[in-house]
Amino acid sequence: MSSGDGAGIGFATARGRDWPTLRQFTVFLENRVGQLLEVIRRFDGSKVRIVALSINDSGECAFVRFLLSHPEQGREILERAGLALIESDLIGVELPEGSQPLQRICMALLQAEVNIIQAYPIMARPRGRPAVALMVDNTEMGLETLRQKGFSMITEGDLNQDD
Repeated sequence: MSSGDGAGIGFATARGRDWPTLRQFTVFLENRVGQLLEVIRRFDGSKVRIVALSINDSGECAFVRFLLSHPEQGREILERAGLALIESDLIGVELPEGSQPLQRICMALLQAEVNIIQAYPIMARPRGRPAVALMVDNTEMGLETLRQKGFSMITEGDLNQDD
């Protein structure tokens, strides 16, 4: 890939509101009282809402994972705060009807030999249905498998419907 003069090549990504994955932001925090609140308060006065949250504590530090209603603006806010962050792609999937919706999702991914690395609920209810965010070891295969099995995916556009 050449960086040359950019003759006709745009540097904007193809990723838009309806990209088939959700962007997760992971922030490293010192394990002190009030650190999480300090990060969350950074979103005050913006349209960015936290729609999913996961915290992994290791005694002296914590990894806080966020899904945000407006990821572009959320990333800017976190970067302006001087926070080091990692961005990852997750699959958002609506829970299907039935008594064991997670079992159906897990079975579909198992049949395709796709491993779930992280999972947590999405607090917002896109399209009025409960949903879960999944980090898997093969995102493309996971998306394709779940779609073929009839599951409904959640996109970033679904997370900011309350505008």
